[in-house]
Amino acid sequence: MLSKKNREVTSQIEFVSVEDLVPEDHLLRAVENSIDFDFIYDEVKDLYSENTGRPSIDPVVLVKLLMLQVLYGIRSMRQTIKEVEVNVAYRWFLGYGLQEKIPHFSTFGKNYERRFKESDLFDAIFERVLTEAIECGFM
Repeated sequence: MLSKKNREVTSQIEFVSVEDLVPEDHLLRAVENSIDFDFIYDEVKDLYSENTGRPSIDPVVLVKLLMLQVLYGIRSMRQTIKEVEVNVAYRWFLGYGLQEKIPHFSTFGKNYERRFKESDLFDAIFERVLTEAIECGFM
């Protein structure tokens, strides 16, 4: 019997968590469980003001965006952001919900230019994360 898929279900409201949508055996779950990204906050705390200016993009998100590029062979930050917008696992890895707006691709470049360009801190952070990823067998 020929069936026709009812596309109206795509408009239904459903209660789901991003957590439940990412398979237990997904590579990004393994990365998240193996690499502790919290050290980044201590490394960059002097680059951020605690009480002035607009809230920043989480510096861990900036590093994880680069990690997504490396792990999945994405060629540009513009394309990485496009992929994050539609990939639930990428959103989960970065800590974004389904309805949250993903930062504009230029945000990465602006943060790098304004906060990290004059030092090797960003490179050192990324190297440490990559070293841990290699030691865990992800690359």
